[in-house]
Amino acid sequence: MSVRVNFLGAAGTVTGSKFLFSSTTSNILVDCGMFQGIKELRLKNWEKFPIQPAEIEAVVITHAHLDHCGYLPRLVKSGFKGKIYMTPWTRDLVQVILLDSAKIQMEDAEYAAKKGYSKHKNPLPLYDTNDVLRTLDLIKEVKFSTRTQITSDTFFTFHPAGHILGAAFVDLEIESKRVLISGDLGRGNHPLLRDPEVIPDATFDAILIESTYGDESHTEPDGSFERVINQTIKRGGSVLIPAFAVDRTEIILMELKRLLEQQLIESVPIFVDSPMALQALEFYRGALKEKSWEINPMIQADAEDIFSAGNLTQLQSVEESKSLNQQRHPCIIISASGMATGGRVVHHLARMLPDPKNSVILTGYQAVGTRGRSLLDGTKKLKMFGQEIEVNSQVELVDYFSVHADRDELISWLEGARQRPKVVFAIHGDEDTSETFASLLREKGFNAYAPALEEVLEL
Repeated sequence: MSVRVNFLGAAGTVTGSKFLFSSTTSNILVDCGMFQGIKELRLKNWEKFPIQPAEIEAVVITHAHLDHCGYLPRLVKSGFKGKIYMTPWTRDLVQVILLDSAKIQMEDAEYAAKKGYSKHKNPLPLYDTNDVLRTLDLIKEVKFSTRTQITSDTFFTFHPAGHILGAAFVDLEIESKRVLISGDLGRGNHPLLRDPEVIPDATFDAILIESTYGDESHTEPDGSFERVINQTIKRGGSVLIPAFAVDRTEIILMELKRLLEQQLIESVPIFVDSPMALQALEFYRGALKEKSWEINPMIQADAEDIFSAGNLTQLQSVEESKSLNQQRHPCIIISASGMATGGRVVHHLARMLPDPKNSVILTGYQAVGTRGRSLLDGTKKLKMFGQEIEVNSQVELVDYFSVHADRDELISWLEGARQRPKVVFAIHGDEDTSETFASLLREKGFNAYAPALEEVLEL
């Protein structure tokens, strides 16, 4: 009996996580993410799915980031009618993220049609709000450590991944094979969440492990974050932080509060300008209030808001967001998305980048082809809303906020397994990075391989 895995995304690239496992009786999709980055990848979101979505019995989602769940409404729109499994907190976050994704796509399509900068006569979104609502109806919540049957020959179990609230890695049993899919692994030092769980004591036919940072080690805090903030405020400018709406915003707010309380930065207004980030922030506050099992037990948050030192303003409406255009004094703006691919942060970039007094702080991975990556690579002009915007502001990368395990942390997690897997697949990384990581694993004695996008392998 054989089981095949089709690497439909996050192979040779970071985004678009989709892994189709097929046995003689079942087709199970683990993750259903949207491609982001270069145009060649983004266009894959519009391609016909390699099998009829109606032939997929179930989808298992590791966590709520767009590159792991953002394609779900398109799959449903194309005919998928099975169940979608995820943890309870992931379900809450997925609802927010997918509704926001649909809203942004619909607004972008409408704006492109109005301004006439799309090559399509009638630009359309990949999916709309109705597609998202139909998707949400298919979701079934499953708690951690609960072995769940999804077809006659398929079971799965979620284990905490320590990446974001609700994030899991998946122990998948399909026909005669057992596979572990890492999703995104945390670092073991998350300021809010428990560490990733160790690999279960079992013989795995394969482990699919992310390799986003598989060729490097994260830097330790070195004061660069507060340095850029202080430099900017001193020259009368403002700081823009493009931040992933889920988890990254919370971590940055915690760090800003620490810096303010220790008087390491000047007290200026802090704005969170992202409805999605604000909704996610309330979920994290809820998890803290109810003392969720996922929260690090060392966190004591009974008496105060651990995300604010008293100078935080939460901007919900478009009108509130536009009011920042009249802000004449230094401030800090945190806005989604983290790679500046869409949302309100793009409008802030268009306004703030031409002014050399301002700064942009990038706080995480920037995929090739995104505006964030262009800024990181030192571009002097950035295309937004059909026009070229000059980049005169200071641009800095502060990467120690990452909640992705780095090279050494990934290897340590693998080596923590009591029994070595028969094969390790390095996924969810740029091609060179995944190849380098697979090579490092082979040096450690693992049978490791970096699959190509859309490669089909038999287990």
